[in-house]
This record gives sequence, structure tokens and C-alpha cells, in this order.
Amino acid sequence: MSEKQATELVTLTIDDVEVSVPKGTLIIRAAEQVGIRIPRFCDHPLLKPAGACRQCLVEVAAPDRSGQVRPFPKPQASCTMTVMDGMVVNTQHTSEVAMKAQKGVMEFLLINHPLDCPICDKGGECPLQNQAMSEGREVSRFTDAKRTFPKPVRLSTQILLDRERCILCQRCVRFSKEIAGDAFIDLQGRGGGSSPVEDHAFMGEQIGTFDTQVLDFYNPEVGEDAGLPAADGLAGPYGNPGYATGLHSGPLGEAEKDTTGRPFASYFSGNTIQICPVGALTAASYRFRGRPFDLVSTPSVTEHDASGAATRVDIRRGEIVRVLAGEDADVNEEWITDKDRFAFEWTKGDDRLETPLVRENGELVPTSWADALDRAARGLEKARAAGKNVLLPGGRLTVEDAYAWSKFARVAMNTNQIDQRVRSTSLEETQFLGSRVAGTGLGVTYKQLEKAGRVLIVGLEAEDEIGTVFLRLRKGVLAGTVKVSVVAPFTTPSTRKMSADLLRAAPGTEPEVVNAISGELAEELSDGVILVGERAVETPGLYTAVANLADRTGARIAWIPRRAGERGGLEVGLNPNLLPFGRNVADADARVDMEAAWGAPIPTDDTKCTVDILAEAATDARSAMIIGGVDSRDVPDTQALKAAVENAGFVVSLEVRKTDLTELADVVFPVAPASEKNGTFINWEGRLRPFGQALASRALPDREVLNRLAEEMGIELGLPTLKAVHAEINELMDWDGARIEAPAVAAEPVRAPGIGNAVLATHKQMIDEGRLQDFAPELAGTARRSVARLSAATMQSINVSEGDFVDVSTDRGTITLPVAESDLPEDVVWLPECSVDSHVHETLGAKNGSVVSIAANTEVTR
Repeated sequence: MSEKQATELVTLTIDDVEVSVPKGTLIIRAAEQVGIRIPRFCDHPLLKPAGACRQCLVEVAAPDRSGQVRPFPKPQASCTMTVMDGMVVNTQHTSEVAMKAQKGVMEFLLINHPLDCPICDKGGECPLQNQAMSEGREVSRFTDAKRTFPKPVRLSTQILLDRERCILCQRCVRFSKEIAGDAFIDLQGRGGGSSPVEDHAFMGEQIGTFDTQVLDFYNPEVGEDAGLPAADGLAGPYGNPGYATGLHSGPLGEAEKDTTGRPFASYFSGNTIQICPVGALTAASYRFRGRPFDLVSTPSVTEHDASGAATRVDIRRGEIVRVLAGEDADVNEEWITDKDRFAFEWTKGDDRLETPLVRENGELVPTSWADALDRAARGLEKARAAGKNVLLPGGRLTVEDAYAWSKFARVAMNTNQIDQRVRSTSLEETQFLGSRVAGTGLGVTYKQLEKAGRVLIVGLEAEDEIGTVFLRLRKGVLAGTVKVSVVAPFTTPSTRKMSADLLRAAPGTEPEVVNAISGELAEELSDGVILVGERAVETPGLYTAVANLADRTGARIAWIPRRAGERGGLEVGLNPNLLPFGRNVADADARVDMEAAWGAPIPTDDTKCTVDILAEAATDARSAMIIGGVDSRDVPDTQALKAAVENAGFVVSLEVRKTDLTELADVVFPVAPASEKNGTFINWEGRLRPFGQALASRALPDREVLNRLAEEMGIELGLPTLKAVHAEINELMDWDGARIEAPAVAAEPVRAPGIGNAVLATHKQMIDEGRLQDFAPELAGTARRSVARLSAATMQSINVSEGDFVDVSTDRGTITLPVAESDLPEDVVWLPECSVDSHVHETLGAKNGSVVSIAANTEVTR
């Protein structure tokens, strides 16, 4: 709808009620505005009108050219017809014609529907079930045999299709094409149909994929007899070769497969289950596990990324059985990623910590909370006196827990050496965050992003790292309200789906590319947005280049970390150089302000970021290390992290599950995951995202553990309740004093990798081997297959072809993966950072910009 249409009002009458709505409004929306419900199945406010189900038929009369109001000859679909001045609409409430039409449509929909409500996962929350009662006939007139199909069809390891329940509303198809950009599911065939070669080579109309192993609609043997080639199990609508889903057509390459070897579907496929108005699409992980009346639901927020996406957690008998998307027009609308939806099993493993552990004779043994707190307090008191202490809380904490860590470090341990960034870090990033992000409140929003005009993405792969931002950008691109440019080494799937301009940059050359932005792009950025991801830290000078570009163009900056708690942690001081809400720890006024608030002196010890402190601590042992929520695979040098922890004099760990680092600790405290506590995340926008406790638990939040530990040390932390935490935080939020200096780091020269070598590019894919995705095999099966991406020239130089295997090596180890050709710069290799058979930091000890060796592997075959 144009702005002109939006300001022009149209007056019509619906069921004898006069209503004025903007020109271009659909009849069904106008009826909603005056509280008149029209039944529907295919209609969805975030999808384009389709008129596929015909359930919303109403009687319509409208003025003709002479101005006389004349009725349309037959009922009209209210979900596709727009309003006009003087129109008269009668719905089923006031029109026998409309009621009869709706009952007739319902009767047709139910002719072949199995009516298996007692065993259907949708039973109890099914629009078809509800509307069959309100708009359907009391007794069915259909007495013949219903159509049946083999069931369920496994579209992916997670998404199952019961075709006989489908009413062909096409919501799933429209979502996949219009919202996600992954046409992994489509309407196929025509009419009632029969076997492909018997009736125009078409099957009957149904939802599915052009995949003979899924729908079974094309028999290779029959096809060969009919002169149709088999195409390796994949076929077009006439049985001809072709992969007609997603972004690809023709032969299916390694990069277009999931980990099961089947065609990759989508990172957002679970949304099709939720918007399906019948039980046709179900989740393998939830199928037959519960009914709506068995569930206790709690509104929540995703813990998997910094999006702040609203979710709903459903509990049955004290166990999470599913997660649904919540509705929030300002954030995620009605969509969440498959990781948000299906990765909720990670706390259920046998390695879940149930009781505190302490080290006895070299072994960790269970003990009481009182004993564990006492031992930890005694050890930390000694370490406090000795100095040289480090706290690494990780990036998954709520704001309340993060604040407790920040205060505990300064007040109880007398150190500023606390850093949540257990990943690549730098002082340049701290300066960027302190001068541009921390304490700035709500900045660029989702809605602004959608209509930003021009968005530049740097150090961020939107679809993989923050799916809801990708969906909002794609929505704006399709609406024509935003254009996207991406600084990256190659064209990723999300770059294609956003129709984005690629500013190709080999790892290490990004500052040069950003500094060179001028002309039309620079002019468009004057009213635009720069999105910068945390991976910018891996390239010296890139944060500086982004800040300078914003200054010279007037563009707004938004920083997007990967982890749910990083923005909140930044705000409350989980950084060695920053106190809460952007206060510079080196600024005298900021220190005085914090000393007055906390009633204790602020430490003055020298500070280093995580990477530097770990490198130092590996040889110069720390007195104590307190760690929590840390995955050792996230740091560039996993060995350095483990050495630092192993060498420390005293180690305390706050964790949900056992890890390789808890095995090195002296005291381990079990803490509650997000589902087992109340709290707040701050998303990338700077928006507060509070959530409630979904599960009852005996585990304690980090805040309570640290508060009790401080008491054992004879220190009053003053954070016994969430209310107390919120009171303190509210007093500290306003700070208009001096900021840390802006970054001014020059880019480092990029060296040629040399013969037999390449520069490494890497990032985490959305569905990978992260610990928060453990114990979800159905989800894991939908991950993109791990491949090594190379340019055609680089592939030729080492004599490999698409699908051959390549060894990527450093002196630490070797990763062997199949090759996929991409439009990378020459002598650059891309690997997934933490996926199956590809753990870049752990195996190679490398990061973006590292030089690695590449060579053909002749021992591994396809």
C-alpha cells in the first residue's frame, strides 16, 4: 500500500456497520477493525493474499459506474478483494448466501480430510477443527472412501508432512517463498491427478518437494520407459532432471545438501508448522508428545542469539516439549529460526550438573551447597589477597546475572579483569563499543532497519548469525524500502536472497574496502544503517574504518553480537575497561560515581582483553579464575584457554552442564539455564526483553550463587532478589560523562599466502555443533553440510574438482572436507567454524585471516 493510499480513507458498510479504512485495505482486514470475524485458512496478515481456500467468502455489493450499488453475481473472497467507497459487505452473520457458501467450502475441505483429530498433533488448537464446528455442516453427506497417502512424508529430518490432512491453503509455500526465500516446499501437480506418466506427466495437486525420494511421484524405471531420465533421485514436475527448490536448479552440489545428504531445506522451516491451519505439517521432535490441554505455556525470549525474538515455551509434566514463536510486531513479528524453535533439549543430558562439586584427591566429588560455598570463599579470599585474578562469565547471561558478575569482580575480587567475550577480542573493539554502543539505549530498531533505504553489513552473515534480522531485511528488500550491501569474501545464500550488492573482500582487506566506499553508496548511507558484527574484531582496523565511515556519511551504526547476553553484559560492565552503561574505568568521575553506588572502591589494576590475558596466563599463572558458560571452542586458541585454566591457582566454575573446563575446576556450582529462571536479555537494538521462568528447578541463577559466595567472603553484594538488582541498575542507567576514546587503529598489511597456502575465511553457521544444540538430532540433520569453499582458480591450482576432498592444515592439525566452488577471491578458503568435521579454532588454532595450507586429499573418496 502506498503512502498516498494509506492517507486516503474509504467508507463502506459491513454487516450494517459503517467503517472507514485506508484505501487498499482488504475486506477481511476492514471487518477485523470493527470486530467482525470472517473464517479463513489461507489468509495471514504477513503473507500476500492468495484466495486459495475460499473459506472467507462473503456477499458483496458495490457502486457501478452510474453510482448504483449492485451485488456481485456470486460470493467473493474477502481476503483478496480490497474495499471501495460505498461498498456493502454481508458476512455469514447477516447473509444466508455467505453462510451457505462457507458451509459448502467447508464440506469440500472435509471430504478427503481424515478427521483423525484424536491422534493429530494439531487437535485442540486447530483452525479447521474449530471452524468445522462453527461453519461446517452438522452431519457429513460424504459416504465414499477418502483419499489416502503414505504417511508421514519426511521433508527433512525435522519436518513431516501428512498429505491427506492438507487443504492446499499454501501458507507453507507462501512463507517459504515470500518470507524465508527458501522454496523448499511447493504446490505441485494439478487437479485430482493420477500417476505422472498416465495423465500429462503430472501427479495430483499436493504440497511437497520435487524429490522422488520424498513424494514418490516419479518412478525412475517407468520414467526411463517413457523417455524421462532419472536425475539421481531428483526431478522436475515432468520427471525431467532438476532440483527445483531453494535457490538452486540443475545438479545438486555439496554445498546445497544438509548433513543427511538430502537437499537443504531452510533455517526457518519450523514456521510452516506453526502457521499450518491443519495438522498437515508436524515436527518430528514433538509428534505425538502432547496435546494443547496438557501443556503449560510461558512467554519467553530466545536464548540462542541477540535477536530478542519472542517465543512461547510449552511444558508437559515438568519437561519442555516444544517452543513456538511469540507475536511481537516490533521484533520478530511471528517468525523465529529453527534453532530458536527446536534447540531446547540441551539441558537434558546425563552431563547436567545437579549438585555442587569439589575437588578431593584430584577428583571432583559431589558435596553440599554449604561446603562448596565455604571452600570457594576460602580459595577466593586467598586469591583476592594475592591479586592477578580473572573472571570469564561468557556471553549467555541475563542482564541480572551479568550485573552480579560485574559487581562481584570489582567489589568481592577487587579486579577489573572480567571479560564476557570468550572469543576473539581486542582493545579496538572495546573502544568501539565504549564510544558507540554501551549506554546508548534503544538505537536502530527492526522497523527502522526494514525501511532504512540502504544497509551496509560488515563482519556479519545475517542469515547464519541472527536470522530475524535477515528476515526483516529481506522483507524490506522485497517491499523496495531498503537495499543491502555486504562486505564479505563471497556470495552467501543470504546475500542472494536479499539481492544484496557484494563488496568482495578477502580476509584482512575489509578495512580497505570500507574506507574506499564513496559515491552513490556513501550518499545512500547518509540516511542508512551500518550493521557490524562481532567478527569485525578479527580484522585490525575494521572497527575504526566502520566508525570513520559512519562519521563521514552520517550513517547510524548497530552492533550485532552472536550471543543473547552480550549486549546486556556490555551494558552492565562485563568488560575490563568499561563500568556499567559505558563508564570508562579509567575516568575519575566515573569511578567516583560507581564507588558511591556500590559503596566500595573501584579497582585500579591493569586490564587486558580475553585473548591477551589467556596468552599471558598460559605461562604466568593467575591466582584464581572464575569461569561460566564458556565453550572452549569459541576462542581462537583453545589450547591457551585450557592451559590458563589448568595453571591457575584456584578455579571456580558456574555451569549448567559438565564441560572440559569444569573438569579442571576446584569448585563447580550448578546454575540455572534461561528456561529455569526469570530474567532479562537486552537484544542488539538495546531493547529490554524480560521473560518468565518456564520450568521449576532447584538450580540457582548465577546472581544468587555469587551473592551467597560474597556473603561467605564477608562481603555484602546486596543482590538477594531481582527487585534489588533492578533498583541498582535503574540508578546507574543514566551516564552523560566522559566516554572511552574512539578507536584509531590502522589496518595491517595483508600478506600473500604463498604457494600451497591460502587465507582462511570462516564463520559459524546457524545450525552447527554448538553446545546449546546438543541432544536435538532432528535439528542437526537439517544443518548445511560442511564444505570447504574455494574459487575455481584455486581449485585448479591444487587440482581438485567440485565434490573432491581437500586438506586444510596448520601445524596444529588438519580439517578434511569436500570442495564446493564459490566466488571467493583467489587463494582464499572458507570453512564452517564449528560444524561437523570442521572445528576451526580447536583443530587448526586459526581464525579469519590466518594463513593455512591447502592440498588435495586423495585418500578420502566421495
